[in-house]
Amino acid sequence: MDFKRVKEYFAWLYYQYQIITCCAVMEPWEQSMFNTIILTIVAMVVYTAYVFIPIHIRLAWEFFSKICGYDSSISN
Repeated sequence: MDFKRVKEYFAWLYYQYQIITCCAVMEPWEQSMFNTIILTIVAMVVYTAYVFIPIHIRLAWEFFSKICGYDSSISN
């Protein structure tokens, strides 16, 4: 894949992000604060998903395996 096209694609994505979130009309310090807040929220969502989704999948598996009559469960 051509690196120039990839670079242009990421530049286009960043431009779309600026337009959608109205960052293009903010001052530089406002953009920094807004981007920091958005990055923090995204990082917290990713971390929470990483920690809690496997637990919920395991619990759902155990619940549905008992309903369906399968006695084998995932050992800890």
